Amino acid sequence: MTIIQETVIQADDQLLWRAWTESARITKWFAPAAEIEPRVGGKFELYFNPANRESMCTAGCTILQYDEPHTLVFEWKGPDPFADTMNQGELTRVKVSFRPEPDGGTKITLEHTGWKDSEASLQAREWHVDAWKGMLASLKSNLESGEGILCCG
Repeated sequence: MTIIQETVIQADDQLLWRAWTESARITKWFAPAAEIEPRVGGKFELYFNPANRESMCTAGCTILQYDEPHTLVFEWKGPDPFADTMNQGELTRVKVSFRPEPDGGTKITLEHTGWKDSEASLQAREWHVDAWKGMLASLKSNLESGEGILCCG
């Protein structure tokens, strides 16, 4: 039931690491507002509707593993339609691994685990398959554009 997605991005692993672990960078490709404290136990909070910090967010989520620039693991909350399924009790987890490629790019592997065995959880999981594809595509296009803080800052 784990979601596993991979992509290769033409950027070094340190730059990609910073794209995931710095609030000023993650807001360029993932969510319009963020509070990230880059350390184990630190915040990993993304706000998809910054005007309302109670909904469509990962408020309260923390970083569980911080092995720079190789592995980042954080708790995850689902969007409002899946809040009853995903945001109560034990949260799902997202692991992002960064591996340099021989050609100079970096392979990112994203693993989203902790799904429950229920119809509602299955629907939430299916939604996240597409959402993570979109997020990784956004990261790739933003980093490979050659413009802005993500690629060049």
